[in-house]
Amino acid sequence: MLTDQDRTDHRFMAAAIRFSRRHLGLTSTNPAVGTLIVRDDGNGPVIVGRGVTAIGGRPHAEAEAIADAGELTRGATAYVTLEPCAHHGRTPPCANALVTAGVARVVGAASDPDPRVSGKGYAILRSAGIEVREQVLAAEAADQLAGYLNRSVNKRPEVILKLALSADGMIGRRGEGQIAITGEIARRQVHVMRTETDAILVGIGTAIADDPELTVRLPGLRGRSPARIVLDRLARLPATSKLARSAKDVPVLVAACPEGDAANRAELERAGVKFLATESFDGRVALPELLEDLANRGMSRVFVEGGADTARAFLDEGLVDRIALFYGPEAIGSDGIAAPIGRDHIPAGFALVREARFGEDSYAEWMKEI
Repeated sequence: MLTDQDRTDHRFMAAAIRFSRRHLGLTSTNPAVGTLIVRDDGNGPVIVGRGVTAIGGRPHAEAEAIADAGELTRGATAYVTLEPCAHHGRTPPCANALVTAGVARVVGAASDPDPRVSGKGYAILRSAGIEVREQVLAAEAADQLAGYLNRSVNKRPEVILKLALSADGMIGRRGEGQIAITGEIARRQVHVMRTETDAILVGIGTAIADDPELTVRLPGLRGRSPARIVLDRLARLPATSKLARSAKDVPVLVAACPEGDAANRAELERAGVKFLATESFDGRVALPELLEDLANRGMSRVFVEGGADTARAFLDEGLVDRIALFYGPEAIGSDGIAAPIGRDHIPAGFALVREARFGEDSYAEWMKEI
């Protein structure tokens, strides 16, 4: 049975996890951590300081929250969505900063697999006489931090496969390019999801057939558009495409192999498109090596949006970490393009983590344990 303290800790940790979403996708190689400073001076617990990892990754959330709370930090409780760091970089460890600020208690959520941190941050706090409680809403925090955790454990970004399916399990109609399967509310939700990633990835087939922009087109969030990546082994992306024409505004990275079209490649480079040096395997871009390179560029979350073949390639290689399926209410019929995945055939190892409705469309999300 939960105690009053348990319920209080869960409530404020849940708030810290929600707060950490503010900078999800904007913190480069560092995780988007949330920290709340909470104190109770006799009238119940009150948030007196808030912090989230700053854009670019510095300062860390703990430092931001301490600065926000000021002297009210002393004797308070800090709720942190990831174990406070314990290693010296350009700034002192966050665990030491919490000690210096005089917190009386620290409640942590997810564990940090980084060997420079794991267990060491909590040890610093305990050795200073600070009460520490670990693993509060750890699974919920790990869900939010999955990009960072994947980079730490698997040395590659978290791969999120998003598909829009018709009621009969199709993702398009043959010969028609992009067609609307879901409604406006669901499409807006996809744009929100884009803002929380480092890159959107599609195959060259989708890039040519649909000529997508792959940007965030919601008022106030246009500046949150992530990089766009095209799997394009032969460098066939048209220089007249929307992607190429917008490359100077929002980065476009083409994963091409040496055998690609040199003349078209030069034209794309003049338009501002950047190229990722990639290897091929069985006539395709080698995906594990590509993901390793993206992690080395600081990317933690890649949103795979385009094409049945591309989706199937990631699934076949076991490189998908999260599956996000939107279902529209209408069927497409016998001329549809069958989705490589669906509610009734989710790969082994994935667990359903959330469901929702967006207008007339339904949504379900599965996640694989890291």
